[in-house]
Formats: sequence, structure tokens, C-alpha cells
Amino acid sequence: MLANMRDHLAAVNEILVFLSTGELDKASDVAEQRLGMSALSNHGASHMAKVMPQRMREIGTSMHRAASRFALRAEEGDAKAALMALPDVTSACVACHAGYRVQ
Repeated sequence: MLANMRDHLAAVNEILVFLSTGELDKASDVAEQRLGMSALSNHGASHMAKVMPQRMREIGTSMHRAASRFALRAEEGDAKAALMALPDVTSACVACHAGYRVQ
């Protein structure tokens, strides 16, 4: 789980770099493949969900859905719309980390 969360943070960083250089297609790919709904099987989400509290799973699902929405905005080539969609992703991260700790 911690490795996945670290990769999520690295993915957000890569997305920001690609946004800053105008490479929206690359930002979209990173978002969908590493954070979005397409990433669930790669991260073993179904295995980890079994040990998460219900609310934690809900927050995680909202983050994955938000990342997929961001990916669509970036794929459309609208940098402003993509940037406006990114806080939905990071807000889920903030909410989860504020309420849960892995020990």
C-alpha cells in the first residue's frame, strides 16, 4: 500500500511536469495508467481493498475516478480544464492522509 501511495505521489509530480511543459498527452497517459481507473488492476486494488475501512476505499475510488476525469480533460488538449480537474485528485489524497495512517 505504501509503495502504491508513493507511486501515486510520483505520478502527480510527473503530471505537473508535463502540464508545465504543455505535454498534455503525456500528462493524460500518466494520470490514467498510474492513477486512473485503468490503474486499479496494476496496483492490486481489489486485494488491498479487503483490508481498508469502507470510507478509505470510497476516498480511494474517488481519487481514481478524478484521475480518469483529469486524463480526459488533458487528452482533449484544454490545459486550463485539465489544471482545474487536478485538485479533485489531490483533494482525495489529502482527505485520506488526514484520516488514515498505515502502521
